Order: sequence, then structure tokens, then C-alpha cells
Amino acid sequence: MKYLTMGNFITKEFPPVSAAAWKQKIQADLKGADYNETLLTKTHEGITIKPFYHADEFEKLNIPLSKEDFKICQKIVVSDEVETNSKAVDATNKGANALKFVAKKPFNAALLFKNLLGKKIEFHFEFEFLSETFIEELAILLKNETVFYNIDIIGRLARTGNWHKSLNDDFKLLEAIVKKNPGSFIIGVNADIYQNAGANNVQQVAYALAVANEYLTRFGAEISQKIQFNFAVGNNYFFEISKIRAFKYVYNLMLSQYETEANAQIFAEPSLRNKTIYDYNVNLLRTTTESMSAILGGANTISNCAYDALFHDSNDFGDRIARNQLLILKEESYFKHGQQIATNSYYIESITKQIAEKALDIFKEIEKGGGFLSQLKEGIVQRKIKENAQKEQMQFDAGELVLLGTNKYPNAQDKMKEDLQANPFVARNPQKTLIIPIIPTRLAEKLEQKRLKDEA
Repeated sequence: MKYLTMGNFITKEFPPVSAAAWKQKIQADLKGADYNETLLTKTHEGITIKPFYHADEFEKLNIPLSKEDFKICQKIVVSDEVETNSKAVDATNKGANALKFVAKKPFNAALLFKNLLGKKIEFHFEFEFLSETFIEELAILLKNETVFYNIDIIGRLARTGNWHKSLNDDFKLLEAIVKKNPGSFIIGVNADIYQNAGANNVQQVAYALAVANEYLTRFGAEISQKIQFNFAVGNNYFFEISKIRAFKYVYNLMLSQYETEANAQIFAEPSLRNKTIYDYNVNLLRTTTESMSAILGGANTISNCAYDALFHDSNDFGDRIARNQLLILKEESYFKHGQQIATNSYYIESITKQIAEKALDIFKEIEKGGGFLSQLKEGIVQRKIKENAQKEQMQFDAGELVLLGTNKYPNAQDKMKEDLQANPFVARNPQKTLIIPIIPTRLAEKLEQKRLKDEA
């Protein structure tokens, strides 16, 4: 046997061992137990996890990655324009290089963007309304900036159950906006809607792909490089990395049918589904690992959520902590170019490939069924998400899906009733809808409601 001496360390050079040899050795050690039944794990998405991964079985996927480091985004709800501007300027002075404005109605853009232009800040939007005139005015003001308007009329239908006006009116209006701004990221695909309602990773990738195909079918392949995709990231660390990579991969597979390709622009933020009001500091740990998954998966822009966002009004302390989590990951934890780290990982690539394959199967079923809009109107998408959400809820209720401090090791002395500034539970809107809306649901809601009721 050959020895290599390196300083004070001695290493042995072993001959390579094949995957077949490893499996043979494992099978012998199992003493007659079945390898597949004993050591292969099947997830509820149908993904198979093996006990080991080997170069012999490694298949590298062609996944486009950005050469730029990820952007740190601060999300701000637009109320008073002067106050919103003050928050935005403060956030950028303290490390954010992207801003996302959530607006329920048109606002005074000149006031809101005072002292923000020309500073290489990315601007993102989440509109509760659809106005061609307002977008046109905004586009003129922001013509020299990097802007993502994120208009997803299909996502709005899925989330609220209604169009802004009607299918035809909404698409005509969106088409007019796209034609006037051919070089801009006008359209968004908000896959976070489906994750927060309980869709599994495979479904999220498939639905994002299907919604994108609806827009491509109507507006042509030229918009393929000008769509932003929004994903919510959960706490299944490696699977969430693989989810984003799988989407970037299958998006190009779909675009090959349009004879084009693109490096999908990904905006990511932590999931709401696993956040809790009791032992809420654990949310800090959850959002940290979720942000790490987003970085390693290849997200271009990441917006973290405050640990107390569920039950407190927006506050400087919570926002600062959320922003600093990303700053520490980027500047002190060597994640600045983190998406390169996941490349060539046997395990991650295997999970990525399986998610991609299963998502493509669902996508093909959706297309055979008339497309995403048709499946949404028939309630098929809602039913599939509900089925998966119920499986997860059963796992949570049984203690198999663990949220520390909530369904495992809860602190009985923890009281929250007097600390609630905002309603942590989704308000059900009884208004009439065209379709069944896809409602976000947290796993801990029923348990938390009971604990609040039982508080002395």
C-alpha cells in the first residue's frame, strides 16, 4: 500500500471502490434484510433517498447559474409615501440592495423614490391592482433602473378566486403593458402561493412551469427571459436547494420547445407554512436555513421575513434582524457566491433530477387537461394541493413532522395572547369567487388557536 506524507498528516491511497461493490458490502451487512425496503426512503413527493451516492451513478444536469452574487431585498408595504421612502432609504443604507414594495393602490412614485434612483438598487413590486396608466408612469420614472413589476394575473386568480376584471380584460391589459415595455420584467409567476397553501416541492415546480407556459402561449417566446419566478422556501434543506435547481433545469427543457433558453430569474423568501407564534425565536433558525437553501439553489434575490412578522406589526428591530441574517450569510459565512457550492453534489443532483422528472410528469398531465387555467377552473389544482396539505397536517398532528417549540418540546409557560398586534391566522373572505381560491395555511394554526384559548 502506498503512503503519502503531507506535513504531519499521513494519508493512505486506496484503490477506487465501485457503487456495485459498496452495495454488495451493504447487502452482506444487512444479513438477509431487503436493501430496498430497509435502506431506501420514499418521501411523500415520491422521491427516493438512497443510503449512499457514488460517482458511478452521478449524472450532471445542465443548470444555468448566475455569475452575480444574490441581492438582499427588504419588503416594505406602501402606506404613506414619505414614511415608506424613509424606510426604504434606511434599509438601503443598512445593507439592502433590493427593495420590494407591496401596494394596494396607485401611489405617488416621485415621493416614494426620492433619493433612491441611480444607486444600483433593484426594485420589485407586488401590486394588488392592475393599472396600465400607473405602470406606464412608473416605467418612465424607473427607465434607468433594474425593475421587476411581477404582474401575475393567473396567480391573482389562484389566490383570490377572481380576476381583476375578467379573463379577457386582464390579459388584454397585461398584453398592452408588455408591448409598451418589451425589455422589462413585467410578468411574474408567484409559485409561493402554492407552497404556502401546502403544495409539495414537485407540485410547486410543475405549477410554476405550467403558469409560465400559459403566458408564453399567449405572449410568445420573446418574453421567456423577462419573467420573474417567486418561490417560497421551506425547511427541508437539501430538497429546497434541489427544488430551485430543478425548476431552472425544467424551465429550459420547456423552452427548448420554443427554440429558446433562459436563466430563470428567481426571487425567494421563507415559507409562511412552518412559522409559529409560540417559541417564535425558533423562526430565526428556520428563516436562516431557508435563506441558505435559496442561496445554494441559485436564487437571484432573497427577501427574508422577520421572526415576529406573524403577530407583530412591521417594526425596525424585526426588519433589521431579518436583513442582518442575509448580510451575515453573504459577507461573513462565505455564501456570497453560494450557488456554485451545490454544483457536483451527488445527493443534491440526484434529488434535483427526481424532482425535475416528476414535475415534468405533472406538467404534461396539466397540458393534456387543457392547461393550468383550465385545471384551476375545474378545481383540480386546488384538490391536489389540499390532498398534500392534509398529509402534511396529519404528519404534524402525529408529531412526525416536527416544529420545535410547537408540537415538540413546547414551553407551557409561553403566553402570547397579550402580545398579538396582528392576526396570525388567515381571515376567510366570504365574498363570491369564480373559482375556489388557494388559501395559505400554517401547520401550527389549530394548535395555536387552542393554546390561545386555553391561556389563563
